[in-house]
Amino acid sequence: MNAVWDYFWPMFAGGAIIGILALTIAYRRRRRPAIGISGGFAAMLLAAAMWHWPMGAADRFANAVEHQSREVLDAYEMTMIQAHLHRNPLSRALLLAGPADDFQATELVRVMSEVPGVSRATWTGRGGTPLIAEGIGTAFAGFLLGLLLAYLLELHRRYNAQWNW
Repeated sequence: MNAVWDYFWPMFAGGAIIGILALTIAYRRRRRPAIGISGGFAAMLLAAAMWHWPMGAADRFANAVEHQSREVLDAYEMTMIQAHLHRNPLSRALLLAGPADDFQATELVRVMSEVPGVSRATWTGRGGTPLIAEGIGTAFAGFLLGLLLAYLLELHRRYNAQWNW
C-alpha cells in the first residue's frame, strides 16, 4: 500500500456507501426525495472532513510522504536537503530546501516528483491544490457512483415488482 491509496480509497468507498444509502432513503420517501439526497451530500462532506482532520488521515499521509522523501534523499546521499509537504493548507506539493547546485536542483525536482503521493516538487514556497479539496472531490466521485448503483438497484427492484407469480 502507499500513502495515496491509504488516504483516498476510504474517502471514495465512504462516498459510495453514503450515496447508496442516500438514494435508497430518497426512493423510500415519496414526498420529498431531495431531502434524502441533500442529506446524503451533507453526510458525505462531513465524513470527508472527519476523515481528513479528526481521524488523522491527513497527518498520516503527510508523515508517510515525508518519510518516503527522506528515504529517497538519503539514497542519493543528499543529507543537507530537506523535503516537506506544503502546509496551510496541506497539499501534495513537496517543498525542497537546502544547498544544491543547478544540476542537483533540477534533477531533485524530477526525482522527488516521482515519490508516491507527491503531485509536484518545487524549490519555491508555492503550494498546490489543498489535500482536503482533492479528498472531497474523491468522496464526491464515490457519492455519484453510489447514486448510480442505488438507481440501478431501484430500477431492478421496480422491474421485478411486476412479476407476481
